[in-house]
Amino acid sequence: MARSATAITLAVWKALFLREAVGRLFSGRATWFWLLAEPIFHVAYLVFIFTGIRVRNIGGIDSTIWIMVGMLAYFMFNRTGTQVKNAISANQALFAYRQVKPVDTVLVRGALEGFLMIIISSILLMCAALFNHPVAPSNPLGVLEAFFGLWLVGLGFGLVTSIFSELIPELGKVIGLIMMPLYMISGVILPISTVPQPYRDWLLFNPVAHGLEAARLGFAGNYHAVPELSIAYIYNFALVSIFLGLALHRRFAQRLTTK
Repeated sequence: MARSATAITLAVWKALFLREAVGRLFSGRATWFWLLAEPIFHVAYLVFIFTGIRVRNIGGIDSTIWIMVGMLAYFMFNRTGTQVKNAISANQALFAYRQVKPVDTVLVRGALEGFLMIIISSILLMCAALFNHPVAPSNPLGVLEAFFGLWLVGLGFGLVTSIFSELIPELGKVIGLIMMPLYMISGVILPISTVPQPYRDWLLFNPVAHGLEAARLGFAGNYHAVPELSIAYIYNFALVSIFLGLALHRRFAQRLTTK
């Protein structure tokens, strides 16, 4: 009995998810460890600096939680976007099978990275709780809303850039350069609220900055978030970028599979 197109797609996604998970976690010695080590190093490094300059409170909340939540929220976007961007080149050999489309590898990588970041975030927050930091969010749904929005932004970013990186390889290098200052201007290290106008408005065109502020506000209701914070902006930006990315994948599907 012939399977429906939906059943075939779901079977492809399941196989790709298992393949990507094994490759992501066990492709090298202690690969799973480095997935945890990277955010731990970033958080520990910043906590050390802020402790050294005797900053205990940022925006009305514990500085360690401020750093950790912001870092994890940024990694939700960054890791998703980066992994999705590289999905096509990493799975080029699979396109010999007509059931596997480039967009399948992109979507599955995005889902896997979101799943891994949820696990990593939970582990790091439990570790912070062992050191008596207040990790219980005052608005759990607000935190989930912010993290999910950042995941969608990362997925949309990856969908669009995966096309540009494959069709124009030089653009892939330019995109990599853009990602470096994004770490600085998204409010990971310094509060966006300390940036004077009109420069703050320019920084808030970046949806990641809104996501970090929303995640911190969800963890601590007394956090002094920027008044311009908009959850709607995050989701509108994400939906537009996802739609554009899917449209580009449909337009250039043939070229991507015949490279």
